[in-house]
Amino acid sequence: MTKTIKVTRVYTDAEGESNFQEVEYPLMDAGPIGFLSDRFQVKEMIFRTVRADYNDAHQAPERQFVVLLDLGVEIETSLGEKRQFQPGEILLMEDTTGKGHRSQNLEYKTRNSLFIILK
Repeated sequence: MTKTIKVTRVYTDAEGESNFQEVEYPLMDAGPIGFLSDRFQVKEMIFRTVRADYNDAHQAPERQFVVLLDLGVEIETSLGEKRQFQPGEILLMEDTTGKGHRSQNLEYKTRNSLFIILK
């Protein structure tokens, strides 16, 4: 049985619209330490906190993984599709051009995330 980890990708299509895509990264058996993916080349890592009233339309500033640490978020593509993501889920934000996306907290609380900027 092959193990994978699921990531939701947000990307820009040829018309400049943002879209969702499910991506599964294969995990290889590394023995007693568990299952590991291939390595990713990263540039830097950033912790981020947003206010409870965060609701913003924007493009991703750089290609990055976003790990939701403690609160969920709703993301809306430029085409109007909305999805909700919970703490522990991983997003791959690649809509660095085009119309971008809107994101807002699922609860009226401060939200913490981990941004892993890719090379």
